[in-house]
Amino acid sequence: MLTVTDWAPPWAIYHARAVGTLWEGRNRSGAALERLLGASRARLLGYLASPATTTQLADRTGLTPGAVSQHLTILYDAGLVDRSRQGREVIYLLTDTGTALLNPA
Repeated sequence: MLTVTDWAPPWAIYHARAVGTLWEGRNRSGAALERLLGASRARLLGYLASPATTTQLADRTGLTPGAVSQHLTILYDAGLVDRSRQGREVIYLLTDTGTALLNPA
């Protein structure tokens, strides 16, 4: 039989999310790169570890091709990426400076 002293308000338990990543080392250079370049440009730079076109990058990131093109132009002007035309496509790839920025020693 339930008495007044046994009563407790209803409650729910939710398991903590991402507990498995709690003790992983934090990539401080990645966070700093995002603060420096912005999240979208830092992501694009990371995806250019292998050469890609604007359309491929738009598919990978979920950004519009126009937005990707604008970001790539800024990264190109900064000397972080290079581009070359192959037929009707323009292929973007990291320069040595872009690689050094992504992978600091």
